[in-house]
Amino acid sequence: MSIVTLVSGGLDSTLVAALAREEGLVQYPLFVDYGQRSRDRELAACKKAMARLDLPEPKIAHLSGFGSLVRSGLTDRSLHIVNDAFTPGRNLLFLLVAAAYAFQKKADAVSIGLLHEETSLFPDQTSAFLSEAERMIERSMGRTIKVLAPLSQFHKIDVVELAQLKGIVGTYSCHEGGEQACGECIACNEFKFGRAE
Repeated sequence: MSIVTLVSGGLDSTLVAALAREEGLVQYPLFVDYGQRSRDRELAACKKAMARLDLPEPKIAHLSGFGSLVRSGLTDRSLHIVNDAFTPGRNLLFLLVAAAYAFQKKADAVSIGLLHEETSLFPDQTSAFLSEAERMIERSMGRTIKVLAPLSQFHKIDVVELAQLKGIVGTYSCHEGGEQACGECIACNEFKFGRAE
């Protein structure tokens, strides 16, 4: 089986790539530049992570115009990094581009590092979204390309524990894009483990 792995340089997507590698899947790592503030640090971390996993260097989908058109706290420094974080269509864009690349590569699936639905803040982070996206991709591509979310039963604390077990280091998950993690954005706040028991 072969997959296009959406990779961002963050902990979740790096763990997804590591797990797929352990399963012996052929991977085509794909980094999406959607105009995010943290692009440069994400991409640098992503390239290093793929090299450490002995995977191909990620291909880059150069779509920075999306962030200029669909402004959010993740793409525009004049907007609030948390209150304006929702970027409409972002995950659908990721999956559509990954599926088109999978079609070209004759890959069977695309994978995305979404976590447990209980942690979702936005409508494009749910199991219903993933199911509908898979159906839309099949309709638009004319063949089945599975949409995989291998961490969909995980909370962030589970991801951190498994990533440590797998020896994953050097990832970058801050939306701000600074040298040090801001500690305030949604990605940073996920590491505070506010999981409902």
